[in-house]
Amino acid sequence: MTKAILTCALNGVLTNPAQHKVPVTPAEMKAAARGAFEEGAAIMHIHFRDQRPGMGMLPTWDAEIAAEIVEAIRDACPGVIINQTTGVVGPDVSGPLACLRRLRPEVAACNAGSLNYLKIKEDGAWAWPPMLFDNPVEKIRKMLDAMAETQSRPEFECFDLGIVRSVEMYVRNGMASMAQYNFVMGVASGMPVDADALELCKKYAAPGTAWQATLIGRAEVWPVHQRAAELGGMLRTGLEDTFYLPDGARAENNAVLIKELAKCARNAGREIASPNDARDILKLGRGNNGP
Repeated sequence: MTKAILTCALNGVLTNPAQHKVPVTPAEMKAAARGAFEEGAAIMHIHFRDQRPGMGMLPTWDAEIAAEIVEAIRDACPGVIINQTTGVVGPDVSGPLACLRRLRPEVAACNAGSLNYLKIKEDGAWAWPPMLFDNPVEKIRKMLDAMAETQSRPEFECFDLGIVRSVEMYVRNGMASMAQYNFVMGVASGMPVDADALELCKKYAAPGTAWQATLIGRAEVWPVHQRAAELGGMLRTGLEDTFYLPDGARAENNAVLIKELAKCARNAGREIASPNDARDILKLGRGNNGP
């Protein structure tokens, strides 16, 4: 079985740093990435946050802020692979595209289909106003065209089985040159964190393609991480996805989560991939020194 590629999802887009200690500033992102890198993370999946005082719960698409964050991470983690988010609600994709062109990341997340983003409270009320995370084909095409321009590998984010099945259509249509999957599980209105669902996603993915699972939740995510390791997938965790360790204890930082993820890989008899190992496995075409 191939070496296990570990991805650290450092901060996400929704978490308020005043409530949960996710990294926001370039210095915080640098320190968080270094800790995860030392525990074996070869890839850093990053979101860019507003740097104004008290506004770190908001995203930013300021390409110069994004560049400062990425440069800080690369300085702390020699050779690390950057995986940039591109997720945005609505038709205006100018911000994500500006960051792609400024950063030229080796990998970029590409949301591969739409999702009604819902969560319900115990009393039946919505946890937040129902929203559509809209990713129609033309929006996806714009993202993929920019990724082709910047030589960034699309990692297709799949929230349900139908989206998994759509990815191969994008390749056959010529929108992308190859498939690489991220099965997103744990969003209340998407796929559950479930080993059976994971195996079904793998079954319907294009044969021989790289894949990983993003598992959102508490301690229940860890047995499914273990199954992903046994099935040969890439592995991902971080404070974007969970705040909890396998024993239910609160994770203090990204490094302790990556340490536990590495244990899953080793329990499955797999070694941990270095960044250059990951480049070889994924057949990435260039180094990560930016433009």
